[in-house]
Amino acid sequence: MIPRVDFPIADPTAAKKLGAALRKLDYSEDGICGLLGDEAFETGQRDAPVHLRRLPATKLATAVRLLFLQLPVPVDEATQAFGKGGLDALERTGFVTIDREVVPRSRITAIGDVLLASDGFSRDVDDPADYVATYTPTSRLLDVLTPRPRVGRAIDVGTGPGIHALLAARHSDVAVATDVNPRALAYTALNAALNGLDNVEVRHGSLFEPAGDETFDLITCNAPFVVSPERRWTYRDAGYEADELSALVVREAARHLADGGFAALLVSWVAHDEDEPDERAVAWVEASGCDGWILPVFDADPLEHAAGWNDHLATDPDEFGAVVDAWTQYLGERGVERVTEGAILLRKRSDGRKPELRIDEVEEDELGPASDQVLLAFENRERLRGMKRKELLAARVAPAMPLSVELAVPARRNGHALVHLEEGTCSDLETPPEAARALERLDGATELEAAIDPAFERQTLTLVRELLELGALRFATWDRAGRPGGRSGRGAS
Repeated sequence: MIPRVDFPIADPTAAKKLGAALRKLDYSEDGICGLLGDEAFETGQRDAPVHLRRLPATKLATAVRLLFLQLPVPVDEATQAFGKGGLDALERTGFVTIDREVVPRSRITAIGDVLLASDGFSRDVDDPADYVATYTPTSRLLDVLTPRPRVGRAIDVGTGPGIHALLAARHSDVAVATDVNPRALAYTALNAALNGLDNVEVRHGSLFEPAGDETFDLITCNAPFVVSPERRWTYRDAGYEADELSALVVREAARHLADGGFAALLVSWVAHDEDEPDERAVAWVEASGCDGWILPVFDADPLEHAAGWNDHLATDPDEFGAVVDAWTQYLGERGVERVTEGAILLRKRSDGRKPELRIDEVEEDELGPASDQVLLAFENRERLRGMKRKELLAARVAPAMPLSVELAVPARRNGHALVHLEEGTCSDLETPPEAARALERLDGATELEAAIDPAFERQTLTLVRELLELGALRFATWDRAGRPGGRSGRGAS
């Protein structure tokens, strides 16, 4: 069993030097996948011996073996790969121990070219309570849905190893990271140094408590939102009743947002009526005073929810059964019919007007980077507010992303065409074929009224408005000479 790092022994100077050595080796997402294949980041500890046999005799391969696969390497090979200074930096950070060979004590992965150290491969039930996870599927979900305008101040709440603080630091003046787990903050500080970032500030405390009354232009939060009776792991179990942690996160995020600021929050909510699965999330957003976008990703009944979050126990039927029974009993006693996990995006209003809210289900496996889409969606919705039919007909719009149209679809769609967003949320819209055909004529230079079939004006306007609200279409801008310009607003790429 690989020993874990005993923090606090953080050495930011050494971490900065190590980061430079890793970048020199091309220790990046592309570099790792180039050696291990496109599925490299789905690697578990049991896969490491197989992946080891794929590695060539190169310096990068030595680094991948030690830090990604978490397998020991001979001292001379590590010295050759990292150089004496780099190997010394590895030891001073506490990421390895050196005796007869170099033994990993943490795992360093890469998200693009961002280096991220954490406690490494999970040992499931043997993980300690303060275990610090790496870039998980929920980390990716929050990453791709976070809007990323240039901002002054950002905060990542419940930061874990700090990935969202690191990402925010790249487009903010200051990125604050909070966590109740001191180990998580130690990793965050080291990870900031690994990536050469000097604008990440770590603060110890629960959720927003370390922020006091400060406000921020961007808030991200992937807090321990799982609805359960458990108190086992800091990163998963917050100790709040049912979905009260999520309610608190939404409420406090709205309170700490600066005017015009954005929040991207991963949360969960329960439903006591299967026909109203999002009622609680809607109430949270309406009470926030912010424009909101609720994106349900996954919903389950109590049994599915309990089994899914405890599948690591499946090899022990007795323990699995006992835990699942405890979870379902907990949910049943609270009248829970469904549990939904997803994202809530907020934009703080400053004009006192009634906030607007939209709900769209998304598929986690289909999501791509959606920052531009999210920014444009909120901008378009503000512009559409109160827009009359005549004004929309006079508007010039164009695609803001690739759109595909399937005109011949199964009969169950009642003859409707299917419009698919090829990027971002990858949403689908059903519409009459005649409305869908108008999309190919939306070039940003032609007024909408001239691009649509008058017989299907109502259906086409409905489709166009939906696509604008989704950030899939943009209003065209015009220069002083009357020529069509580029896309408007902060969603520009």
